[in-house]
Amino acid sequence: MRNLQVNGERLWASLMELAKIGATPKGGVCRLAATDLDGRARRLFIRWCEEAGCHVTIDKIGNIFARRPGRSPNLAPVMAGSHLDTQPTGGRFDGAYGVMAGLEIVRSLNDLGYETEAPIEIVAWTNEEGSRFSPAMVGSGVFAGVFDLCYGLERPDNVTGVTLGDELQRIGFAGTEPVGGRKVAAYFEAHIEQGPILEAAGLPVGVVTGAQGQRWYEITVSGQEAHAGPTPMPRRRDALVGAARMIDAVNRIGHAHAPDACATVGFVQVSPNSRNTIPGQVFFTVDFRHPEDTVLSLMDRELRAACAAAAASQTLDAAVEEFWYFPPTPFDPALVGRVREAAAAQGYPHQDIVSGAGHDAVYMARVAPSAMVFVPCVGGISHNEIEDAKPGDLTAGCNVLLNAVLDTAEAASQTRPA
Repeated sequence: MRNLQVNGERLWASLMELAKIGATPKGGVCRLAATDLDGRARRLFIRWCEEAGCHVTIDKIGNIFARRPGRSPNLAPVMAGSHLDTQPTGGRFDGAYGVMAGLEIVRSLNDLGYETEAPIEIVAWTNEEGSRFSPAMVGSGVFAGVFDLCYGLERPDNVTGVTLGDELQRIGFAGTEPVGGRKVAAYFEAHIEQGPILEAAGLPVGVVTGAQGQRWYEITVSGQEAHAGPTPMPRRRDALVGAARMIDAVNRIGHAHAPDACATVGFVQVSPNSRNTIPGQVFFTVDFRHPEDTVLSLMDRELRAACAAAAASQTLDAAVEEFWYFPPTPFDPALVGRVREAAAAQGYPHQDIVSGAGHDAVYMARVAPSAMVFVPCVGGISHNEIEDAKPGDLTAGCNVLLNAVLDTAEAASQTRPA
């Protein structure tokens, strides 16, 4: 295992420059997928990559690939990256750190005049967050064959209904390259933890062994709209009362399977949303997560039973649709081992950790050996404008990424060509 170092000050400066695009008054970033701001961030990333000597291509779902050649150009590349889009009230590091860390390892190898055996490819995936176009991780999902291209391009904006494909065309990032279908030697992703474990343990590096499974639901509760004054309480079919009981059940299901389970209702629409009309329909989402698929299945059954009971209590109809699912994903043991060895070689205290969030690495693990490097975020806070990370921790994670990628790229001659 080599023991090379990146330029941490340059990494931090790049992150801060990128964070100006979509900056919010509270110090965060709002840079939704396929918006004009996303286009600006993409163009800045491409300029930096080309200045670093990379050849840039864009595929039909808008994923950006920047390749640094290796001594054996026909070998499959070792990829490192993440995403540039954010939540509506997002932070400066979620996703952006992984992309900038990939760029920094290329810049550092250039500084050292180091030529790897296999090419190294930095990737910025399209629509990882899923906050504007659902579901999440669409770009990497199409690349990995989880979704077909038409499905990805036809994802509608959650508010306006405009499609992802149309918006990519509008901002100039509807690429021409085929999506996926090629060999990748390995995929690495550096990311802030988005939780409190590493900070609480006082550790700068987390070695990610895998990711929790997730189930996303869309639930529609239908009752009957009626006047808030003349309608007696016993005669009401109040969709919001039923939905409230279901939402409370979601929370109870999460607590029942703690400490590993997470259960969240994050989006609610009430119709007609008038203060003197009994709600006739409520739409809401549910997000279940757990590292064991059997427990996720149990949570699914409990959710459906709770919704049926709540609906019956108010004479309502409830439609529970599973919108998105991926099982718990273990990462490649050999690559996880390289991350662990790189942390040890740098002298960084570290621990194994399971990701509570979904990442592009989850889908990439279906088509290539994959691994992740976590660094702490302040207070364990993410998907929030106050999201923060310490420059020293970001540098530590990037140093680990550099050496794990380098070791993999040098060993890539043992894999078959791209």
